[in-house]
Amino acid sequence: MHFTQLPADVLALLRRGTVIPAHLLALDASRRLDRRRQRALSRYYLDAGAGGLAVGVHATQFAIREAGLYEPVLKLAADEARTWARIGPARPAILIAGLSGNTAQARNEAAIALAHGYHAGMLSLAAMKGASEDALIAHCTKVAAGIPLVGFYLQPAVGGIALSARFWRRFCAIENVVAVKVAPFNRYRTLDVAKGLVAAGAEDRVTLYTGNDDHIVLDLLAPLAVKRGAEEVRVRIKGGLLGHWSVWTRRAVELLERIHNTREITPELLALDSRVTDANSAFFDVAHDFAGCIAGCHEVLRRQGLLEGVWCLDPNEGLSPGQAEEIDRVHAAYPEMNDDAFVRENLEKWLS
Repeated sequence: MHFTQLPADVLALLRRGTVIPAHLLALDASRRLDRRRQRALSRYYLDAGAGGLAVGVHATQFAIREAGLYEPVLKLAADEARTWARIGPARPAILIAGLSGNTAQARNEAAIALAHGYHAGMLSLAAMKGASEDALIAHCTKVAAGIPLVGFYLQPAVGGIALSARFWRRFCAIENVVAVKVAPFNRYRTLDVAKGLVAAGAEDRVTLYTGNDDHIVLDLLAPLAVKRGAEEVRVRIKGGLLGHWSVWTRRAVELLERIHNTREITPELLALDSRVTDANSAFFDVAHDFAGCIAGCHEVLRRQGLLEGVWCLDPNEGLSPGQAEEIDRVHAAYPEMNDDAFVRENLEKWLS
């Protein structure tokens, strides 16, 4: 599928910028898929006002593939996006599927995603570690031949690889690329993406989304100024595709709306960046090099009643020592940032 075949409202929303939570995985105590709670998560994100869902990505756990859950999990989210009462023709939901592995695997996953109505695939290059730049670009080009593509600059701490501005220029020049999730957790590498985008002359076709959970607010507020010859081009990060936004999602939607509508960048708005980053440090377990990043998000939702436990597919993956206390701390410090009341009002409906 070519991006020009996407529904016009979906493409317009993607380019305007929206909240796209990285969908978490609901498991029971036996580490089997909890379909009821998986559906409830999708309903929560949609009712919170998210403009889309990213499924099969890092937050969903890459191990869903080995567990035989890739297609079932994609299908559950797509079914909810189509049928949940708040979704209709006037309110599109962008569906993005995580793609990974070698070229054959990524193309097969793209075919599965398209069969279930997904609009784009977000391509992880973690499995291509050690490949040359030419090999990486050939891989991306072959996958993009079948599905509109979202680039993914995954931080090295959780398996990503360093990618140069030259790589991003060549990547953004691929015709069927529609967006890039910028998530290296590094300002220099974030700027490399912008430099590559501008050098490719693709800033009107390829939309930047922040995945820098450590720098969300300033990513969305501050333009990236890049030289193209004598011309200075300013590009904006328009929205977020974030693991952090898999929790407290209603507040994330309000935050992005506030940023989109702002006419003046105030000290109060700037101060939000450090507050959000502090909360993220607890959720993502920065103290232990992100070891508990998925379990930490699970814990936030467990406390709200959306999940039954923090179980991950890997039995060795869970909360780190002291992480629960850190979540206690940020919850108490920033009560205005949680959406506990919103979840409480709707939880029974979502679990029905």
